Amino acid sequence: MPQSNLDIARAFVAAIEAGDADAVAAAYADDAEIWHNTDGKIQTKAENVATIAGFVKFLNPRQYTELRITETTDGYVQQHTLVGTYGGDKEFRLPACLIVKLADGKIVRLDEYFDSATLPGR
Repeated sequence: MPQSNLDIARAFVAAIEAGDADAVAAAYADDAEIWHNTDGKIQTKAENVATIAGFVKFLNPRQYTELRITETTDGYVQQHTLVGTYGGDKEFRLPACLIVKLADGKIVRLDEYFDSATLPGR
């Protein structure tokens, strides 16, 4: 039975919360494009999975809060706040919005919008 767009979105969130880079990679089509408003560049699947793998080591534990997912005809829009701890005791909060396009049950395009001023060291 095919998964709904919402099921795919929830599985992607769960993979990142769990720090499961293999599950994150499996969510993407091989030719997926991942774009971030902070630099305007497109990452490949491999580049993004490496970024997420490093990020989950930095931010541990991590959890999506204020999670709102709205299904669209070709994917979903996700609004959330990613919260966690880094450096042992420092709090991290990143409100963000994703616009995700799916094809054949895989993410083919992900546009992520967030305020880079909320990132540590900025």
